[in-house]
Amino acid sequence: MSIKKEKYIRLTITYLVIFIMFAIILYPLAWIIGSSFNPGQSLSGSSIIPKNATLAHYRELFDPGRSHYLHWYWNSLKVSILTMVFTVILVSLTGYSFSRYRFAGRRKSLMTFLVLQMVPNYAALIAIFVLAFLTGLLDSHLGLILVYVGGQIPINTWLMKGYLDTIPRELDESAKIDGAGHFRIFLQIVMPLSSPIIAVVALFSFIAPFADFIIASILLRTEKNYTLAVGLYEMVAKQFGAEFTNFAAGAVLIAIPISILFLSFQKYFVSGLTAGGTKG
Repeated sequence: MSIKKEKYIRLTITYLVIFIMFAIILYPLAWIIGSSFNPGQSLSGSSIIPKNATLAHYRELFDPGRSHYLHWYWNSLKVSILTMVFTVILVSLTGYSFSRYRFAGRRKSLMTFLVLQMVPNYAALIAIFVLAFLTGLLDSHLGLILVYVGGQIPINTWLMKGYLDTIPRELDESAKIDGAGHFRIFLQIVMPLSSPIIAVVALFSFIAPFADFIIASILLRTEKNYTLAVGLYEMVAKQFGAEFTNFAAGAVLIAIPISILFLSFQKYFVSGLTAGGTKG
């Protein structure tokens, strides 16, 4: 077999695999979008390209008298944004500490963070529920934010530390010679150089609570405190009158803030993830 023919076959297989992956990803998305424009509430007669497309489901979601969707949307944004802010602050501090300082228990602490990632969140649901109940944080957004932030710290600390290890320590030493303290070095020198990994941590810590259902459904008890995932589930969990097409419309709108954030931080992702994944 000639080299040119072999190269052509490899290229054909590559494009075929890419096409199959796109089909697997885009097909369910196309169904959700199409269903959101289909009339009625049932999915049985829905199609990807609706014959009688309507915006009625979107209008119903934005009608405060008929739906609490906007309230749920605001709850999700509030929880996700605060989780993102607190996670970035805490992970920046922990990552900087593990990267720049040597102290007793440092290696064991890093290994503990690594082991914690092997335990899925739902394995600790009972403990999370009991802890929230005992602290009076059940059915509150504060309790939900604290759980999310705590869950984001271990893996993101590893990412942050790995990236900070790539920043030359000579910059810290030069700043110390000029009289800068540790906090000033962290704030004015290290953090501006860490924007790629900060963007990665910010996106991860925003998406996780915005799309989470399990933990939110355990901690949130009243409809006014529901996040989007819990509220949308209630639409299709009714014994009678399940609003499947409204659910589809609500699911489509969930992608808007995530897409905006992703496009805003896109230029940082490659360098942030590759450098953050180095072994330190």
